[in-house]
Formats: sequence, structure tokens, C-alpha cells
Amino acid sequence: MLSGRRLDLLDPSPFDIEIEDIAHGLARVARWNGQTIGEHAFSVAQHSCVVEEIAAHIRPGLEPKWRLAALLHDASEYVIGDMISPFKSALGAGYKDFEARLEGAIHVRFQLPPKTPQTIKTLIKKADKACAYFEATQLAGFNRKEALGFFGSPPPGYDLQIEPLPASLAQERYLERYRVLAEASGLIPAADAWHTE
Repeated sequence: MLSGRRLDLLDPSPFDIEIEDIAHGLARVARWNGQTIGEHAFSVAQHSCVVEEIAAHIRPGLEPKWRLAALLHDASEYVIGDMISPFKSALGAGYKDFEARLEGAIHVRFQLPPKTPQTIKTLIKKADKACAYFEATQLAGFNRKEALGFFGSPPPGYDLQIEPLPASLAQERYLERYRVLAEASGLIPAADAWHTE
């Protein structure tokens, strides 16, 4: 990793996971394998920020720690990339176990349960599909009917106009969301706590 950490992918340790590495990697991983319109790819970092926002829209008052779980829902892709769902299925249980170990280590690193509670997992999946609907129709060439068939309807009252960001800006926004949610969750001290008069 650019931080200097060495991450054992077969036995990942929470101590070797840094949010800066995650943000850097995800900002450079393209959704839809880069098969999208526009000058910039729509990064997993930007997608993750949107999923967190949609999850909070679906469930107002969602605790900061679960919003953080939504932001981190694809964090494992900072080292393994974004594989399309049919390919993940073709790889079978071995890949899912590998991904689950990495996700568990990431969660422990950020003081979340190694396994996300099912209700939160379902919420994040719903938000993930809603984001995919907007991506599909605005960036990936799907018509509305096709996208509805694959991803279902976005949540009532939520609309999104996607503008893919350059990697550096997507990385910065991801880190900013992390800091806000980590402070709200008590993971890190509030920024103003560092200032003295």
C-alpha cells in the first residue's frame, strides 16, 4: 500500500488497513469496468458516498456507525477491484469467503461488527441497487425499463444527477465523509478538539 502497509490478502489484519489507502484505491477503481460515458470514470469511492447518502435517505436518523458501514460497503475493492456480479457468482464460494475475510478485517479496523447485521445489510443493498439504477441510466447506456428490471425503482423522493469526478476529488470527498462519520461515531476526536485557544 502507498502508506507502507503490507496487507496479507489471505489473512488480512485490521492493523494493516488505513483509510487513506482505501480512499486512494477506491477513487481509482471504475464502476462498470470503466464502460461509462464521460471524461472520468465513475469511481467506487464516489459510488460509496452516494450509497451512504441514499441509505440515510431511506432510513432517516440512521446511526452514524451504520452510515459508516454504508460508506465502507465496497471497501474491500481497494485491493481486489470491482468485479461484476456475474463473475463473482462464477468464482463461487471461495471468492465470497475471501471477500468476507477482508470485509471483516476492515470492519474491525473501524470498530464495526465483523459481520453487518442483516437489517443494515439489507438497507445498504437497497441503497446500492438504487445507486446502480442511476449509474445504469445516466452513465452505462441502460434505458429506464432495463434498469428497473435489474435494480428496481429508486427510493421515493430521492433523485440524483451523476457527474463523475476526477480521482483526486473523489478521494478527497470519500475521506471527508469518513472523517465526518468517524467523528459522529466517536472513532476519532472532533476536528475542533485539536484546536486550543
